[in-house]
Amino acid sequence: MTLGSRVELTESHGSWAVSFARRVIESVVKTGNPPPKPEDVDGVFEIERGAFVTLRKNGRLRGCIGRPTPEQSAIKAIRAAAVEAATNDPRFPPVSESELSTVTVEVSILTPPKEVTPVDSEAITVGQDGLIVQRNDRSGLLLPQVPADQSWDAETFLTKTCKKAGLQGDCWQQPDTTVLQFRAQVFEETEPNGPIERVGLTEQQN
Repeated sequence: MTLGSRVELTESHGSWAVSFARRVIESVVKTGNPPPKPEDVDGVFEIERGAFVTLRKNGRLRGCIGRPTPEQSAIKAIRAAAVEAATNDPRFPPVSESELSTVTVEVSILTPPKEVTPVDSEAITVGQDGLIVQRNDRSGLLLPQVPADQSWDAETFLTKTCKKAGLQGDCWQQPDTTVLQFRAQVFEETEPNGPIERVGLTEQQN
């Protein structure tokens, strides 16, 4: 299944995106200001896309913020997400300059979210889909790599996304809840400031 329009990113694109996110993080941590938009941006990053930047320290989450909807170019989404992941994730203190050599950077470029209708666990492909749950003024999002890492089945994934939104775990079964799904192309540093590789998201059986 193809969700929305998808622009395939090469390994070179992914490496550039992660390197740019790290430059943004290092600049904002050291100077308080992100760098300006580079002049050598490939056209693929001028396409409107959502993006998330995830930071990990010793394999544990250290920050993750993103722009889930394609309301800005991918380069702007990466830049904004990198700044906020390093400085404004409410779960963590801002990244310090001494931590820059200890964190790894991951960038996820998203397809436009599409509504799941009807909402059913059979419509969710764990290891490929990310989810957004919306109800009233609440919203929760989990990237595709999260349920894959946690070995969740599709129903658990739906339940956990509801809880991420601060809602009851079964809210996805209620008619006034909107569930959206998306796909992601993910690239990460294999070690702090080290080689960058594509993250292979593997389909799991429900």
